[in-house]
Amino acid sequence: MSFLLTLFALFGKGLSLLVAYVANNTFPLPLTEKEEQEELERLRQGDESAKNVLIERNLRLVAHIVKKFDNTGEDSDDLISIGTIGLIKAINTFDLNKKIRLATYAARCIENAILTQRIKTI
Repeated sequence: MSFLLTLFALFGKGLSLLVAYVANNTFPLPLTEKEEQEELERLRQGDESAKNVLIERNLRLVAHIVKKFDNTGEDSDDLISIGTIGLIKAINTFDLNKKIRLATYAARCIENAILTQRIKTI
């Protein structure tokens, strides 16, 4: 249920922010490794605002992965929405005990979300 609430919050009040980022091609800078660890630890302790920070600061990754699909004829805005859902899933399922960065894990989740959606529409 909290996933749906986060998704609605992101697309409710955050949609205009996301559109502004995409339209202007200006995203917040990615978190440093230390900042990422701090936000992930806050999230583990139940701080939902940490999830929003992680989402916002990784939107650049979503846009980067969506560029791989430019030649497919699919709408970039749709792909960014799907990729953002993949990012949220990655943040929700990321295991802090693994010795990898969130972006490494999230990149696969984002790409898989886009590929899964493309398969469904074929």
